[in-house]
Amino acid sequence: MTAATIDERAPEFDEEPVEDADDEGGQRRRGAGWAGWAISFCFHTLLIALMASIYFLVTVPEVDVPPVRVATIEPPPKKEEKPKEERTLQTEIQLEVEAESDHPNPISQLDLPVEISEREEESDSPVAKGREEAVADAETGGSGAFMAIGAGGGSAGMFGARSGGGKKRAVGRFGGSKGSESAVDASLRWFKKHQSPNGMWDFAAYPANCTEDPKCEPGVNSWADRTATVGITGYAVLCFLGAGYDHQTPNKYKQTVKKGLDYLLSIQKPDGVLGTSNYENAVATMALAEAYAMTGDPALKAPAQHATDSILARQNRDLANAGAKDAGYGNGFGWDYFGPTARNDSSVTGWNVMALKSCLAAQLSIGTGMEGAKVWLEQTWKATNPEWAKLDPYTGQSRFPYTIDSVTRAIQIAAAPAPGARALDSWDLTCVGAVCAVFLGHHAGDTMLETFANDIMDHEFPKAYPCNTYKLYYNTLSMFQIGGERWKKWNATARDLLVQSQRKGNGCFDGSWDFNEKQFPGAIVGRTLSTAYCCLSLEVYYRYAQVAAKK
Repeated sequence: MTAATIDERAPEFDEEPVEDADDEGGQRRRGAGWAGWAISFCFHTLLIALMASIYFLVTVPEVDVPPVRVATIEPPPKKEEKPKEERTLQTEIQLEVEAESDHPNPISQLDLPVEISEREEESDSPVAKGREEAVADAETGGSGAFMAIGAGGGSAGMFGARSGGGKKRAVGRFGGSKGSESAVDASLRWFKKHQSPNGMWDFAAYPANCTEDPKCEPGVNSWADRTATVGITGYAVLCFLGAGYDHQTPNKYKQTVKKGLDYLLSIQKPDGVLGTSNYENAVATMALAEAYAMTGDPALKAPAQHATDSILARQNRDLANAGAKDAGYGNGFGWDYFGPTARNDSSVTGWNVMALKSCLAAQLSIGTGMEGAKVWLEQTWKATNPEWAKLDPYTGQSRFPYTIDSVTRAIQIAAAPAPGARALDSWDLTCVGAVCAVFLGHHAGDTMLETFANDIMDHEFPKAYPCNTYKLYYNTLSMFQIGGERWKKWNATARDLLVQSQRKGNGCFDGSWDFNEKQFPGAIVGRTLSTAYCCLSLEVYYRYAQVAAKK
């Protein structure tokens, strides 16, 4: 190869003269030139290969992939299913969950309060349960009635604290416990086990409905002229409703409550009366009204209103006032077992006042029945306590009688007990006077209610079981409403007394309370009545809001 040929192919090397081929420096320069060409060749080759790869990766056509054969896997054989029970129309969408066991382990930590839940799903129901304006402690509507028993707050309505988050907050706030709630549910299971197929609770033959042994003892109808079964059925339904279990909302006692209500509807008379006397008529009417208030079930509206009308029609008149002949509902007074008459029975009147309160919550028409009840309360209190104007609300005590005559104002009452002594006689019904005072608008700080409370704390404080369960129910309700230190002291004793005395784990008796109390004439009716009063007493934390306490 000549120097001219090299100059043509590589002009960049012509700055220096080309040496002879045998020259050692020239050999080194020729080696360096070939190395540069090799590096350039490799670089461009790699660059071309890279660009070609990108091209084929981007533009390569899709190729159909032949299907792959997969072996078929046989599904496992289905388990043999038992035929489902035929559902009736009433249970078609039922979501009820039964308790895991009818015999839960006993609760020993009586003072442990139920936790207050803040979860959204446990908050108060947005649907009002009971007429909201019935909570006011001022005149409501056109009736002029003072309604002191209140709602769970907000739009919850009169009975809004009976379920969900409102119930849990009420239990925790007012001194309930896991033990008290366990006792309530145990008593409701007891009622469920002893319900008759037709929905009633038979005060005498109820043990036949339970499949467990040993059997409870039958009850006795101590009043041949009254149908105790209607009253007992009303009490049982009120126990379920008081704990928030109605006949429409999905719950574990839904069908039990429905059967009880169906029974009450089936025995209602053309004049609206449920049962025979004004006593069981009031209790059963209260059950219908509360069920309607809590659910708005249209099937209950007319029967509940009809029963309410029967209460008003049987209300006594205030015959002591000049010219006050039968002036209609606007001149009412109390109630007797039958009537109207001149005899006003405090026990019967108490349940009729409570029934009208529930009827008002259900937006049923109550006329001016509560106005008459207010007159009865004030006139009876003044007739029983002639020195009423001088009573000291802090230290004074006042009492309430068994009966009062609406013409002569004569009263029947037991002899006053000595200071600190127990008021044993059933003719001393200060407990009823206290509850009626709450229902008719009196608050803590009011002389009537304060002096009633002073008497109850001195003479009827519960110390042991068995006790007069009738008075225990009334007094627990009134003390809860009054609140304060009295309620704390009362609750700390009454709550645990009831929880510890409940029958546990022994067949047919499990969840009930004994009734061998000689001072309560109604105790002879039997276990159904004592269990109802004890259950209602333990539901006090959420049945009604505490609105009578001092503001």
